[in-house]
Amino acid sequence: MADKIIRYRWPIIIGFIIITLIFGLQIPKARIQADFETYIPEDIPARFNTEKIEDIFGGTDVVMLLLETDDILNPATLKRIGMLSRKVQRVKGIDQVLSLTEAKDIRGEEGMMIVDPAVKRIPRTTEQREILRAALRSNELVYEILVSSDFSMTAIIITLNKSVDDIAIISAIASILEEVAGDEIVRVGGMPEVRLSLQRDIPRDFGILMPLALGLMLVILFVTFRQLRGVLMPISVVIMSIMFAMGFMVFIGWKLTILSILLPVMLIAIANNYGIHLVARYQELNAAGQYGSKTELVKAIYNSLNKPILLTGLTTIAGILGLLSHVMIPAKQLGVSAAVGIAYALILSLFFIPALMSFLRRPRPVLADQRLKRFQLEHWLLFFGRAVAHRPLRVIISFLIIAIIVATGIFKLEVDSNVINFFPREHATRQTAELINARFGGSENLSILFSGDIKDPQLLSRMDEYASVLEQLPEVGNATSLATVIRVMSRALNDPDEPGYDRIPDSRTAIAQYLELYNMSGDPEDFEKIVDFDYQNAQMIITIRDPDASAIQRVIAEIERITAGDPAVQLIGGPSLVTAELADIVVRGQMVSLGVAIVVIAIMMMILFRSFSAGVLAAIPLMVAITLLFGLMGYLGIRLDIATAMLSSIMIGVGVDYTIHFLWRYRQERQAGQEYGLAVIKTLTTTGRGIAFNASSVILGFSALLLSLFPPINFFGFLVVMSIFTCLMGALVLVPALCLVWKPRFLEPY
Repeated sequence: MADKIIRYRWPIIIGFIIITLIFGLQIPKARIQADFETYIPEDIPARFNTEKIEDIFGGTDVVMLLLETDDILNPATLKRIGMLSRKVQRVKGIDQVLSLTEAKDIRGEEGMMIVDPAVKRIPRTTEQREILRAALRSNELVYEILVSSDFSMTAIIITLNKSVDDIAIISAIASILEEVAGDEIVRVGGMPEVRLSLQRDIPRDFGILMPLALGLMLVILFVTFRQLRGVLMPISVVIMSIMFAMGFMVFIGWKLTILSILLPVMLIAIANNYGIHLVARYQELNAAGQYGSKTELVKAIYNSLNKPILLTGLTTIAGILGLLSHVMIPAKQLGVSAAVGIAYALILSLFFIPALMSFLRRPRPVLADQRLKRFQLEHWLLFFGRAVAHRPLRVIISFLIIAIIVATGIFKLEVDSNVINFFPREHATRQTAELINARFGGSENLSILFSGDIKDPQLLSRMDEYASVLEQLPEVGNATSLATVIRVMSRALNDPDEPGYDRIPDSRTAIAQYLELYNMSGDPEDFEKIVDFDYQNAQMIITIRDPDASAIQRVIAEIERITAGDPAVQLIGGPSLVTAELADIVVRGQMVSLGVAIVVIAIMMMILFRSFSAGVLAAIPLMVAITLLFGLMGYLGIRLDIATAMLSSIMIGVGVDYTIHFLWRYRQERQAGQEYGLAVIKTLTTTGRGIAFNASSVILGFSALLLSLFPPINFFGFLVVMSIFTCLMGALVLVPALCLVWKPRFLEPY
């Protein structure tokens, strides 16, 4: 094969460049998918239920405008609220606008139901303002929903049609805010704004992290090899594999997600590994002076490394393809895209780099020993080799003790699927969401769908009872349904001392009369979000103050408990259910992909070395590294989210490479007649260099993620650094110790 590569080197080089450019030209066509609901499959209950509710009652997405001033009842502010509400209502794609000037005040006068705007007239005097303040406090359809308890903030809730364009809606609202100016502080919140923020921030992360990671990689390659070719050959593979993988995603129609940020950094950190081993071996053989011509040198390098490079590449691909077992769609896409990029990098390393080496002038030898002493790497490798050779059992016991101690942190590990936590605390989007949660009952919601005769007093009484129970939960802001409105009507039509005051009427006829009286003064469309036209379906909207997945799951559990056996309750849906389901998917996906990756890697190792014990030996350091990783996450309070859940498959795919390189060289040393301890020392001081360089490049490449705008990506970068370091120590210390104590037969001379 080496002869053919040298013979056809120009067609190989030109061919790979053309293929890379074809896929690279697809990248400008990339689009961003920021809707987290699409991250889970359509047949998942949370998404299916939410879409069913939207089919009946329209979209569940809302934009919330928060206006803050000393007193929102001052005339200028109320005038601005009215003008904003009217102009926003005219924007195409908006279903409903709720504000102080659009919400209703239901009251009774002389036995009649009067339905007026919550703010019918702008107060001109202090006395009128206080009367209005008292009226708003007593209006449960407004107080702490549209106005904060201290009257320093008010909300305009804008409900959107299904499938509207976030950019168009937010841009239209921004234009209206500029047109209707005022002195109030205005904040924009809601999931459309969250998605738009992601669409703005994801390209920013790409623009900063990719050049930074490439710059760090250039530095470590130059420090490692001290030759320009030692930098350019591995980095060319990295750039070409990124272009190929990113272009592949666009070519098959996948959109970029927040997980896509990981792809180029993963390839920067991983794709150069194979080139590093080739260049390290090139310098080693070139310094030895055993080969007279550059073609003989290239053949020797290729023949000595093509198998271990191929096998490490395949195991890395297999580990990362473990993400295919993940339920979350972007995780599957990341797994496939990363595997495609790594496969391309592997092919480039086995064909493109040797082709380049074959026509480049043979360089001046770099004295490896002098370079290593300068960085003390040889000293540490020799130290590890001697320590393992003399006390292998003590090394294994030490690893075991550390793993057990750190593993207790797993019990502290928590899951997080709250989208808002993707933004740093100082980010305007997160601050607005936290204000909504604290002042207006919550930025997310659950919905309970009821079907049947919605005017049935027994059903409405049950709905009212469910709302009362749920509103006692600290996680719930408020629970609104037709029953809530009927009770407000009962207070308007009855005096406090009458039996019908503040309660659901006992007869269906009375309920129908309440609704008819409302229609005479109000607008029937006021209730379109909570009941359909035929009064056959209704929903209870439950706002969530704490969007943490565990909090949402507690609310869902309480809903299921109190509604058990109710034939009218059809399903639970809403954005918060998607959040909770996403948390379950993260955990299940983590466990499944982790198990699949380890099993596949173990099987590949068994096939590679034709030994069952080889699979077990490869799995042990990976299991230790995983245990340490999750334990560390628990102790440091780093939650398992959609980004950090990708970690284990990536770590397994990368970390097993170090074990393979060690075992391959160790077996060669044993077959050459080296005694056990000396074989370990010789392996660590030769192949150990490439392993250390490889791990260092991965660590440095992923460290660029520490500067990401998104905290989960920061944590991912930190955890990758820690996990790869753990895998490195496993390959340089634990695996050699296991080999010396266990003495597996597949590593022995034939």
